[in-house]
Amino acid sequence: MPLRGKLQLPGDKSISHRALVLAALAEGTSCFKNLSSGLDVRSTLHCLRSLGVEIKLHQTLAHVKGVGLWGLKSPTRALDCGNSGTTLRFLAGLLSHSSFQSTLIGDESLSKRPMRRVADPLRAMGANWELRDENFAPILIKPSRLQGTSLRLDIPSAQVKSALLLASLGIEGQNRLFGQLQSRDHTERLLAHLGAKIKIESDQISLEGGHRLEAQTLFIPGDLSSASFWITAATLIPGSELLLEDVSLNPSRLHFIHTLRKMGAWIEILEQSSAIEPFGTIRIRSAQLQACSIGPEDIPALIDEIPALAMAFTQAHGLSEVTGAAELRYKESNRLQAIALNLESMGVRVDRSENGFRIQGPQPLQGSRIQTFGDHRIAMAFTIASLIAKGPTYLDNTRCVAVSYPQFFEDLEQLTS
Repeated sequence: MPLRGKLQLPGDKSISHRALVLAALAEGTSCFKNLSSGLDVRSTLHCLRSLGVEIKLHQTLAHVKGVGLWGLKSPTRALDCGNSGTTLRFLAGLLSHSSFQSTLIGDESLSKRPMRRVADPLRAMGANWELRDENFAPILIKPSRLQGTSLRLDIPSAQVKSALLLASLGIEGQNRLFGQLQSRDHTERLLAHLGAKIKIESDQISLEGGHRLEAQTLFIPGDLSSASFWITAATLIPGSELLLEDVSLNPSRLHFIHTLRKMGAWIEILEQSSAIEPFGTIRIRSAQLQACSIGPEDIPALIDEIPALAMAFTQAHGLSEVTGAAELRYKESNRLQAIALNLESMGVRVDRSENGFRIQGPQPLQGSRIQTFGDHRIAMAFTIASLIAKGPTYLDNTRCVAVSYPQFFEDLEQLTS
């Protein structure tokens, strides 16, 4: 059945996390429209409240009364980050320069995700951390005074980069980041917008600590990573035509659209704002796809969209390949394994490699029982696969989509009714 109609996507998860955290450190009351309704962002919100930040939330409208750089309060219990790696890493950076002790915990999945990649550079700044097995949550953060330094990022991770920038707000002097900086840039944009003394160059980012942030009003665009599932579905299902309104068009997030267009997808950007976080309307029509290759240099800009792209690969003509995607092993699930295992269960031949996979397309999909591993993006990707599969498909966990997109199945019903 073709997908037809228009959607307004929930607020971007990445921007929502950053907006809440930076507003908490600002002076004055910030207002955010279209805040993400996902559980991950709620984890950030609840943790900030536990740190003494007043946040009023009405549906997707949030008012955050900032406490300034030094106004956070000592929590009375451990800060529970739930399933949110962003919450855990952001708070770990933020609290590294606090005057009180705090403990960060998460659920079973989050407690398996690596944290040494954040701990090592923060310790180089003077942070006092204790980790389980020197790599995992729970994290005990003790009071310390951080010093400016030069830090090389060896992993192109927006979460690690952002944690270091948040820690840098409370340092004495200036921090300089260089190395693998080619990841989404929402933190840098918002810091500059709120008045931080930040200098962004092609090969380095410098931030001077101690400068006050100003409260702001911001519209949070629709989440492009959530939109990727609808864009893929509309491309693959003949006769489909969708309009996705007010979607984030941040240049550091558009590689997914560029990749699908390179494969032959019919995707048109109709309107574009010039806001601090640009957004616009995207129109998608069904199209025939050609295979493509995704290499290590592409992964940082596609880290959340590989599950959707894998579904497109099954219907593209030729050999599609993903290489250098080791980072996908450390998301909410081992996504490389989850993608390959479930596609194979649907009858797709997948040539697995250590850090990627290859698919010769097009291949027909058969309905199957899908193991989501509690991963919201795996659940949504294989829901899209079910729309082009022959026979019924069953997901072992549909609730996990609430991490980023609680109304996903409602929107699916709207587009297929």
